[in-house]
Amino acid sequence: MKKKIIKDWVRVLLGLFIFALGLQCTIRASIGIAPWDMLTMGLSWHTGFSYGSIYAFINIAVLVLDITMREPIGFGTLFDAFLTGHFVDFWASLPVPLKMPPTGYGVFFSVLFLIAGLFIMALGQYFYMSAAQGCGPRDAFLIGIGKHLPMLPIGTVQIMIQAAIFIAGIIAGGPFGIGTAVSVFFMGGTMQIVFHALRFEPRSVKSYDLFETIKFFIQ
Repeated sequence: MKKKIIKDWVRVLLGLFIFALGLQCTIRASIGIAPWDMLTMGLSWHTGFSYGSIYAFINIAVLVLDITMREPIGFGTLFDAFLTGHFVDFWASLPVPLKMPPTGYGVFFSVLFLIAGLFIMALGQYFYMSAAQGCGPRDAFLIGIGKHLPMLPIGTVQIMIQAAIFIAGIIAGGPFGIGTAVSVFFMGGTMQIVFHALRFEPRSVKSYDLFETIKFFIQ
């Protein structure tokens, strides 16, 4: 069982690393960032803390909401809360051309680059959510809300949440543009496409919480 748990942790970390790459792609598209990133960037500008640090702070706040909805808090949740923002900082530190899309192709290329980032993010979500080590705080929030709205596809629930965070991002003074609108309406769709292609329904995953994983690990 220990080997399986370690493999699951590796799967979670791989998924978060992939997710961070996709997230960095959406930022570097430079046509407006996704709502969560709007909120994070706005708070970063106002407080002087790094993007990665604010990302972690927001995750902790969302984690409290997850607990109130009785979503399982596992090692995957903690990995996401404290590591993903720093993975994003890592991708941001890479030199050109990985740091940004090529210039001179106009808005059309930037939109394609952003959508590609959304697909990469969805693939990363698949890896770490299917490891059953607990969703990241934001995904646990998505699943928790989704369980209360079982008649809606999970992609639709994602769009609703993104719209609400978009409003919060505006209040925080975060940057937005056409890419923000693309993210609001396409993030749920790209996730739905990837999950459907991989035959994955996140609401059906039985994740292990911290205590269950520790119990299995020491047996």
